[in-house]
Amino acid sequence: MDGCFDLMHYGHANALRQARALGDELVVGMVSDEEIIKNKGPPVLSMEERMVMVSGLKWVDEVIANAPYAITENFMNSLFDEYKIDYIIHGDDPCLLPDGTDAYALAKKAGRYKQIKRTEGVSSTDIVGRILSHVKPSENGNNNEHASSQEQIPHGQTEDVAAVSSQISQFLPTSRRIVQFSNGKGPGPDARVVYIDGAFDLFHAGHVEILKCARQLGDFLLVGIHTDQTVW
Repeated sequence: MDGCFDLMHYGHANALRQARALGDELVVGMVSDEEIIKNKGPPVLSMEERMVMVSGLKWVDEVIANAPYAITENFMNSLFDEYKIDYIIHGDDPCLLPDGTDAYALAKKAGRYKQIKRTEGVSSTDIVGRILSHVKPSENGNNNEHASSQEQIPHGQTEDVAAVSSQISQFLPTSRRIVQFSNGKGPGPDARVVYIDGAFDLFHAGHVEILKCARQLGDFLLVGIHTDQTVW
């Protein structure tokens, strides 16, 4: 499975969870900054930061740097021959190149493509919209910071962001879905339990690193998430 994984969110995690369930190992191709700029617009996070976040998820076995945005024949052959990939996975949402062609056409033609369900109600565009909806104009009426943020909207989707910036997220996780993310195991009787809490808003590479450090201090890591009211 490959992707940009910029402003990583629950939808990305759910996609990787579904992809991992289709096989024994999951290899993730991380699209380079240059490829994202060429096809969608400038990313918010660098490839190195995005790789740290994706590699920190329990479903991911390996991450390949500098993956192309569109599956090329050479890259596809290297996946099959070097990495022993059986199938290339993507969500059921269209992934089109600037010229309108399917980025996964070669994988589909080779019969090595499988599709998973896209997570509704959450997207990077939605997150950017929510960020912009919280930007407050300065007291002197100069809103250059807001304008600057709009200029940096990833993927060049200004219109889409404007449409969602005033909306409340439609993401409503069910208890059944939340359980799918848990291994269902508690600490053993003699386990050293470590606790860490935080807002973990706009999940980034720093969050991954501090969670790794906390986990190394014990046998079982328990994480507390602050409520929206506390964060506000």
